[in-house]
Amino acid sequence: QLILAAADSDMPPKQPQKSKAQKALAAASSSRGKGKKKWSKGKVRDKKNYAVVLNSDMHKKIFTDVPKKMKIITVYTMVEAYKINASVARRCIKELAKAGKIKCISDHSAMPIYTKM
Repeated sequence: QLILAAADSDMPPKQPQKSKAQKALAAASSSRGKGKKKWSKGKVRDKKNYAVVLNSDMHKKIFTDVPKKMKIITVYTMVEAYKINASVARRCIKELAKAGKIKCISDHSAMPIYTKM
């Protein structure tokens, strides 16, 4: 009966024990040894050094050229054309609109759009 009980069991036969060298090799080649996945730093854009304060000749240039040359006037078009800071561009647009040199098309807070008169 003892022989029948061993034959009925569902367990697989016991594997022979690995040597120390085999265990060390298995541990070294495991995927866990590579460490944590590193996050990418993302794309780094160049810092733009745009003017924060208008000097007198830049002020004259903006206040004469913008009403004549630019068809659509937004903060971004002013920043790209004259290399000024966005806050300076917003102030210039407000002054030009107050003086009546440019006309408002869309007065949304996120993106105001103006055009020449």
